[in-house]
Amino acid sequence: MTSDPLPQAKENADVQVEDVGDSNIAEKGYDNHLPYVEYDKKETRRILWKIDWRLVPFLSVLYLMSFLDRSNIGNAKIAGMEKDLNLTGHQYNIALTVFFIPYALLEVPSNIILKMMRPSQWIAIMLFAWGIVMTLMGLVTTYEGLVVARFFLGVGEAGFFPAAAYLLTIWYKRYEVQRRMAVLYCACTFSGAFSGLLAFALAKMDGIGGLAGWKWIFIIEGLLPIVLSVLVYFYLPDSPATAKFLTQAERDFIVNRLVYETGSGAGKVSHDEKIRWLHIKDAFLDWKNWAGMVIYLGVSVGVYGFVATVPTVVRDLGYTAAHAQLMTVPIYVVAMLVALTTAFWSDHAQQRTPFIAGAFSIAAIGFIGQLAIPHTRLTGLTYFFLFLIAIGLYSPFVCIVCLVGNNLAPSSKRAVGMALVITVGNLGGIAGSNIFIASEAPRYPTGFGVCLAIVCCSIGMSLVVRYLLKKENTRRDAFMAGKTEEEVRREFGDDEERLIHMGDKSPFYRYTL
Repeated sequence: MTSDPLPQAKENADVQVEDVGDSNIAEKGYDNHLPYVEYDKKETRRILWKIDWRLVPFLSVLYLMSFLDRSNIGNAKIAGMEKDLNLTGHQYNIALTVFFIPYALLEVPSNIILKMMRPSQWIAIMLFAWGIVMTLMGLVTTYEGLVVARFFLGVGEAGFFPAAAYLLTIWYKRYEVQRRMAVLYCACTFSGAFSGLLAFALAKMDGIGGLAGWKWIFIIEGLLPIVLSVLVYFYLPDSPATAKFLTQAERDFIVNRLVYETGSGAGKVSHDEKIRWLHIKDAFLDWKNWAGMVIYLGVSVGVYGFVATVPTVVRDLGYTAAHAQLMTVPIYVVAMLVALTTAFWSDHAQQRTPFIAGAFSIAAIGFIGQLAIPHTRLTGLTYFFLFLIAIGLYSPFVCIVCLVGNNLAPSSKRAVGMALVITVGNLGGIAGSNIFIASEAPRYPTGFGVCLAIVCCSIGMSLVVRYLLKKENTRRDAFMAGKTEEEVRREFGDDEERLIHMGDKSPFYRYTL
């Protein structure tokens, strides 16, 4: 035992301090060999709640703004934009699609920049940029202007979600992060409901200042992220090691519990840790990331097509445009509640793939229902199947992101890998924006049929990933059977730095299934 390595912690709580010698945190930027500190459960919950209240609600509001600004074009369409700009169905789909080109391609570079500068600075820049673009979108008068604005909106928003998801993984242990990420993502789900309500209200501003109601949707929803960008710069904590709202003892505790979780330094969260070419290369070559992309396509193709189309689907059931806006709200509220419940259950079970496959199965039932029923005669049943689709598409998203993040180390590889999966997955947004063909309304057989095929592929891939990761865990268990930790380390030359940079390839690392 050390004499008194953390006196401040001992004053604040009951702690156990174990001297572990040269531990896994000997890495540039945080090279003091801290002792392992274990708070009692009550004190641990207090510290985590302190972090939760500072981090999760704030990131959730920011993500709500992000998803609101990319998806409000669906509300603007039925509020008069389509008529005022003389848009054809094909032109509207192009306006949807062009957003995803920079949005997908710039996510990996954005997360690399995130590792090079303070996250609060980079995220503030992104918010300010897309807020300006969204506000100016309210002034467009032509189809060409709308397309240009949507392109630059994709540039501004590209890096936000990968950055937010990565930030959560450097604050929480592997089976704590999904419930927090679910709250963040539920802001996206809630944005569907909130967008309908806000669009309903803003459309009433039609004629004010000589502007149409749909223009006010863009302008008001663009000013909000501009204001929030200032708050991000001063309020968002960059990492546990530099968080001023925590005491020194609390900072040490959060850093240590992540470092010691996997035995490979995978939880290392130093702000000064530099991204390495080796980690970028590993992220691109890791099969788990490519499998994650296939699984994620089930969400991205379906969600982006669904969000842009569901107001029109509901309107075509016989409702007015204003009533259709309100009718979308319950769909997203139910999906949000189910996604939250799924996340808590997944963390508790310490499993990801069963919940991914199960949720996609629900979505598949919804798509089959939409393809099979006559919409005009069974409007209630059509509306019900929209609930199943929303539940089945929104619930697995966080599971997928956490499955990828839980199984990548060290943190530089995780930052690039998570962005890579989200990047390629978001290319599905291009497909999702074009498969719901206006001339096929209200049945949309192409759109619902393609979505059904893709979620079935995602179900199959999630089961393959589970099988392969379980097989690798079993192999590592067999390798370490009958050996002490010291014996295993000697087989690697007692090279702690080597074990750290092996990341998820370390014999001490176990994959999340």
